[in-house]
Amino acid sequence: MDIGRGIRVAVDTGDVTLGSEKSIQSLKLGNGKLVVVAVNSPKEIIEDVEYYSKLSEIPMHVYEGTSVDLGSVCGKPFTVATLIINDPGDSTILDTMG
Repeated sequence: MDIGRGIRVAVDTGDVTLGSEKSIQSLKLGNGKLVVVAVNSPKEIIEDVEYYSKLSEIPMHVYEGTSVDLGSVCGKPFTVATLIINDPGDSTILDTMG
């Protein structure tokens, strides 16, 4: 399955948290099923996400596109460096990443 499509379906049909600060906050609370980080996210954000995703045992995926690409995959007119999938909706992305 195409990762981009999986993310888009999750955004459209499920519950997704966009943005680094909110995503890291969710990770600290142990919320979410999968965290996705754009490959060009600032190093400190990637390090924070890695650290907190390990602590909360939430899988992390580095998206092979930029934050601009990730934003457009989500259907948003802005960059998205990090997102958390809380509920994948109709998306099979968790099966693919699991």
